[in-house]
Amino acid sequence: MTIIKKLLVAATLCVAALPAQAALKIFACEPEWAALAQELGGDKVSTFSATTPLQDPHHIEARPSLIARLRQADLAICTGAELESGWMPILLRQAGNSKVQPGQNGYLEAASVVERLEIPAVLDRALGDIHAGGNPHIHTDPRRIATVADKLAERLTVVDPVNAAYYVQRQQAFAQRWRAAIADWSQRAAPLKGMRVVSHHRDWIYLYDWLGIVDAGTLEAIPGIPPTVAHLAKLKATLAREPARAVIRTPYEDARPSEWIVREAKLKAIVLPYTVGGTAGATNLYTLFDETLRLLLEVAG
Repeated sequence: MTIIKKLLVAATLCVAALPAQAALKIFACEPEWAALAQELGGDKVSTFSATTPLQDPHHIEARPSLIARLRQADLAICTGAELESGWMPILLRQAGNSKVQPGQNGYLEAASVVERLEIPAVLDRALGDIHAGGNPHIHTDPRRIATVADKLAERLTVVDPVNAAYYVQRQQAFAQRWRAAIADWSQRAAPLKGMRVVSHHRDWIYLYDWLGIVDAGTLEAIPGIPPTVAHLAKLKATLAREPARAVIRTPYEDARPSEWIVREAKLKAIVLPYTVGGTAGATNLYTLFDETLRLLLEVAG
């Protein structure tokens, strides 16, 4: 018997003895996890995202309003892999909510349940924004989102056993729809395989891994450090020898370096949504990938 089924049986036995509950409060560090929690939790949960699509999740102020939200949360889900290391530990400490502390069932780091790329062999801050746990931008690959969804659904049944059957049903329905969507996206994205792309930051490594896109370089010479004139000139020379199709960036990254390399290296520029709400069309997890593929296929040629 699987863990989910065991939890479902236990919850069924005790549900009659438990009082009615208000919606489970979920604190998500990023919009993609808020959207996933809503998909799985439906009307049994209330979700809040600590960041917006126009904010770099590396650099967020630990505001009192966020502390208050976390203090009231029943479950917190973040990316982890040090993406939120500059602000989430402060929130956890100041909120004083024992339910959502690391190691508790009410705290989940999405990156901890998937295979991560770019785990460094050497940790050296001189190398820039290097994450000991690997590249944290896992949500740009829908296959990894599927793995996170399974784990999140399991946690929901643990922290809210009264509604365990509901969460199991929602997870199963989501998994079926998501598998079909991945199959469709993968088929549509076939022309992208082998396409060379430049990015601003290393936000898209998991997208590349999924679709077979070739990493042609980054505008940042050192991750997390703004692009320098010298590095951009060097990248321009590299692209003259090994051309790329486009340069991509998130909505919150500085447009100026992209605009320069577009002019100098004759590339096409794309602002991908990156997360739910990043563009007008990326209103949920499904349209996030619909929009991402549409924008990439427009420049694939």
